[in-house]
Amino acid sequence: MPYQNSSGDLLADRRYAYAEACLAEGDARGAAEMAEQALDLAPRYAPAWLLLGRAREALYAASRSPADLQGALGAYANALDLDPQDRLGSRLRLAQLGVGDRLAAISPAYVRALFDGYAARFERHLVGDLGYRGPEMLRAALDAVAGPERRFARALDLGCGTGLMGAALAGRVGRLDGVDLSPEMLARAERRGLYHGLVAGDLSDALAGAEPGSLDLAVAADVFIYLGDLRPVLAAVARTLAPAGLCAFTVQSHDGPGVTIGEDGRYAHSDAEVLAAAAAAGLAPRHFAEGAIRRQNGRGVPGRVVVLGRPDTVA
Repeated sequence: MPYQNSSGDLLADRRYAYAEACLAEGDARGAAEMAEQALDLAPRYAPAWLLLGRAREALYAASRSPADLQGALGAYANALDLDPQDRLGSRLRLAQLGVGDRLAAISPAYVRALFDGYAARFERHLVGDLGYRGPEMLRAALDAVAGPERRFARALDLGCGTGLMGAALAGRVGRLDGVDLSPEMLARAERRGLYHGLVAGDLSDALAGAEPGSLDLAVAADVFIYLGDLRPVLAAVARTLAPAGLCAFTVQSHDGPGVTIGEDGRYAHSDAEVLAAAAAAGLAPRHFAEGAIRRQNGRGVPGRVVVLGRPDTVA
């Protein structure tokens, strides 16, 4: 994994590599055996515990055996004990199996590690392979709400990544700032030359540092899929918005109630959940439309394109 590339034991590393190869080839039992051998040699190697959990989870999917399930849960718990910041995403794995707080299952450390490792191929994979359209859909939604002629004096790109949303807003904003957890992603955003300021950090910290009423626009393209509870971030955005300011974002959606974690490791929010979070923040929908912002396994991922504003003002 990005922060622990080796167990420190060459033989354990080889066993770990064999286990990864077995799992990739669909041999979950072989993967479990190899991971166990790696852990016999390097019992404090957290990635091997996570890999053992994945192998046992795959065995459970086939067998539905309580022993396989408990084996997966125990392995993930051990990985989390050794990686308390959860760079490996053990909480997410546990939550997908019904254990722990679902709404806090995706840690900032996991997102940072994920995108630091993903940065070099991010745009090629997301735009080229998955047909990602979030930024252009958000720009179209803003055009529909405020008109294509409106210029936003100050905008904040939440989870700006490599700057795809900044490129979509070119010519529409005065000052554009961005915040992202991943320094590697920010380095690529900086090369675009579109942002006046870029900060590596958490969304909540960036919003807490903004002056009340100072933003004309806050955008979050494909970012809230990593947040379970949208209430805190929308409340923080509402505090920073000018009276006629707008908040535009995308979410993955589902037809059931509340919030779920999909097999893709991302949150999906029901329409009622998004609207309730907006209302709690004192914001009202100006635009709320279906939109598949990318493809997964050859199919469009259900989502929503949302623009919020204060209920007593006109954009």
